[in-house]
Amino acid sequence: MTTTLAPEEMTFAQLRAEAEDLRTRINRFRTSLGRFFVEKQHLIDLMVVAAVAQEPLLLVGPPGTAKSDLVLKFKDALGLDETDYFEYMLTRFSEPSEIIGPIDINELRDGRYIRREQGKLPTAKLAFLDEIFKSNSAILNILLTIINEKKFYQDGVPQPVALRVLFAATNEVPEHGELGALKDRFVLKAESLPVQDEHFEALIDAGLQSEVWRSLNQKPWVESHCSLDDLVMANRYLTMLFGASGSDGGKNDRQQFFPDEVFREFQRLVKTLVREEKIFISDRKLVKLYKLLRVRSWVFTGGAVSRDDLRLLMYLGETPEEMALLREKVPTLLGQ
Repeated sequence: MTTTLAPEEMTFAQLRAEAEDLRTRINRFRTSLGRFFVEKQHLIDLMVVAAVAQEPLLLVGPPGTAKSDLVLKFKDALGLDETDYFEYMLTRFSEPSEIIGPIDINELRDGRYIRREQGKLPTAKLAFLDEIFKSNSAILNILLTIINEKKFYQDGVPQPVALRVLFAATNEVPEHGELGALKDRFVLKAESLPVQDEHFEALIDAGLQSEVWRSLNQKPWVESHCSLDDLVMANRYLTMLFGASGSDGGKNDRQQFFPDEVFREFQRLVKTLVREEKIFISDRKLVKLYKLLRVRSWVFTGGAVSRDDLRLLMYLGETPEEMALLREKVPTLLGQ
């Protein structure tokens, strides 16, 4: 980096000057990390897009399909230490104190309801919540506030959280109505599927090498290509770009970076999936999907949204059936 300013302090002009170097580092990061997995590059790409967009990503799949390993290596490769990272496996018995910190007894004696949040979700910059849908209603409400508003409450007063990137995982996506609001916050839900049928030898070789690295406490995927600050800078740059477009009466972001023919294709695909396949896409999700498409186009090409970027629609499924359908349907609709 050519600047020592924090990402939040940088002007649009400074960010624009850094943009291409940022893209280079981010792309080097995602392709480098892909070398340490078998057939998981598409998931790493999604993780990068979600991280730059600062939108949560849900990884879905049976145990033993590298969901946790993807997140841990992603965290390591960004150079984050444990003070900036929080992970937890949720159960229906989990208590809020396990996620946002225990009540401070000394403060409680003075009549204040304050949690000691250090080392918990509110102070983490990157978090991983495993089996997120097994949490109870108390934790669900806390998570919704953190995801939606980037804050939690201390003694009734809203307090901002440090969270920038949230990954979650589940073995299966439940259909309980009370989980609908939380599920809808995860615009992208990506399956991490077993690979042994098609990549038996590669899986054995890579898995054994991973066991060696783990036993020797080695982390060769930590190559310092990209930092969390780089992802935050990219987010700030794109956010300011979205806002700058059209602000002086000129073309807005869609008119500049979403070619008419691609936008019409995007609209056609959404209508087809909603009307014919009954895929639920809320208005909120549609707007966030636009943002994710733009982030993907910038990361991958630095330019306008292309038909290839529309492949993100593959990851809108809410159930195993919808996920399987979209995995086949979207490429077919795109003629790929």
